[in-house]
Amino acid sequence: MSGGVTGPLLYAVAAAVMGMLQFGFNTGVINSPRDFIEEFIRQNGNPDNASLMFSVIVAIFPVGGMIGCPVASWLAEKRGRKQALFLNAAFGVIGAAFMGFSKVSSSVSMLIVGRFFIGINCGFATTASPTYVSEMAPVTLRGALGTVNQLAVAFGLVGGQILGIGAILGSAEGWPWLLGLAVIPSAVQCMMLPFAPETPRYLLLAMKDEQKARETLIQIRASNTVDDEINDMYAEDRAEKEQQQFSIKDLFKISSLRTPLMIGIVMHLSQQWGGINAVLYFSYTIFTSAGLGEEPARMASIGVGSILFIMALVSIPLMDRLGRRTLQLWGLGGMAVFSVLMTVALQTKNNQTMSIFAVIFTLMYVAFFGVGPSSIPWMILSELFGQGARSAAVSVGALVNWFANFIVGLTFIPMKDALQEYVFIPYTILLLLFFVYTYFKLPETKNKTIEEVTVLFK
Repeated sequence: MSGGVTGPLLYAVAAAVMGMLQFGFNTGVINSPRDFIEEFIRQNGNPDNASLMFSVIVAIFPVGGMIGCPVASWLAEKRGRKQALFLNAAFGVIGAAFMGFSKVSSSVSMLIVGRFFIGINCGFATTASPTYVSEMAPVTLRGALGTVNQLAVAFGLVGGQILGIGAILGSAEGWPWLLGLAVIPSAVQCMMLPFAPETPRYLLLAMKDEQKARETLIQIRASNTVDDEINDMYAEDRAEKEQQQFSIKDLFKISSLRTPLMIGIVMHLSQQWGGINAVLYFSYTIFTSAGLGEEPARMASIGVGSILFIMALVSIPLMDRLGRRTLQLWGLGGMAVFSVLMTVALQTKNNQTMSIFAVIFTLMYVAFFGVGPSSIPWMILSELFGQGARSAAVSVGALVNWFANFIVGLTFIPMKDALQEYVFIPYTILLLLFFVYTYFKLPETKNKTIEEVTVLFK
């Protein structure tokens, strides 16, 4: 049986998704130590704009991500998937070191540069890791192993939030160690990748080394019968070369491509501008505003990551059973409802019962995000476009996602200062607009071939 799970395959997948764990860790880790980082900023030359500088430290991470995505595509084609992942992991060690040693060096700039570097590392991983995993997996397991990327993100997020509680590293002395722990996923990846193979697809089609591709397939499939898979790769490559290739400029110029591109862009915007990263980056701030003490707020933040992890597991069987459109609508609608309830609960922050409800409503908001908007934007563009335009469309989607992430990271604290307990109202309005757009524009792609989907836009 050449299509099952084997030890070498699992090892290779584990080595690759360390980069996605890094992404989750650095999304969640900045949350709890906000007070200590702002004090560090005040002590090192920025006493009047500590909150603004903290927003910059948060927002510089997705700026790095916007750079990392296209660099990953280029380097993975030039140097191979495995070597690209290895070089990125080594770069991640440098970014983590900058953050970890920023306090010892009394340098806010080192902290900002470290977050920027680790953002490049994570943006790179969000492109390179899924590519490696999909090219290593047999067709029958491609969907299941693809979800391992989302699970790794959620696991890293929870890990960062747990380590950020006061009893561990969420303290004035511990926060540099907390951020510096980002060195571990990158270092582990550096140690694992030399023993993982290059993808058979890259060896066969880019390196033209059929013998090496065959040896790798035999190793990761634990089977000598790999001729069919080799032939399938050749057939896919021939079909791809026969298809017209479209550039990013073509996507905007050609009507039949522009419509699905706009749908994909709106899906990516809905993921970020629905306010989820406001919760992931600033849940500690939200919970203290709701009247919780510092330590209960940190514990409640762990629940945010835990809910995301659970929903990543729950959504796997639902995706093919209920369909992308249905789950996206349920997700956006549920987020809109609970963002309104969060706003109501924040009005009565001196009431202990309502503080608890504020936490419950926030967790439900995150749960509905996990139902659909968490993963569907990342998969929908590959299902709306044929082979010739898919790569360009996915690149645009990733860039839009990181840019929208940057806007949320930069604007949430100023918005919160201006709107106070009404801070989620703008996100609620956007969620309702995204719901309406999705209802009228997003076709169902479940059980449809690419040809059946693309003909809808012609």
